[in-house]
Amino acid sequence: MSKVAHVSVTTEAISVAQLSTCVATPAAGAFVSFSGDVRDNDHGRAVASLEYEAHPSAQGILEKVCAEIVTRHDVEAVAVAHRHGPIAIGEAALVVCVSAKHRQSAFAACSELVDGVKLQIPIWKHQVFTDGTDEWVNCA
Repeated sequence: MSKVAHVSVTTEAISVAQLSTCVATPAAGAFVSFSGDVRDNDHGRAVASLEYEAHPSAQGILEKVCAEIVTRHDVEAVAVAHRHGPIAIGEAALVVCVSAKHRQSAFAACSELVDGVKLQIPIWKHQVFTDGTDEWVNCA
């Protein structure tokens, strides 16, 4: 099994349950996951809807970020998926799963993957608030 088990930038629904199967291995004693879900508020304002827009290079950059991170951590496997398009409140926008022999490596790799996505992947968030205003945010 490749240490980068799954990477996708997709319009399809994603979940921890779905990606956890990609990193499952009897060699791992630790499994860490992160689900970044769309919430109904941001900085005290009610969110009516949210949509992510992905640059065509997002998939390739996400693959590169994952490949770099697995070289820095003692992990068995990682799986990462980021949605784009309209996403309903409560649904996952970003899911990261990591398996490793030990928890420290799994936690560190998961944290670095989430931060790497937020800093490097060209995906923009467009939020529409219930008061009719909106904003674009250059983050994942």
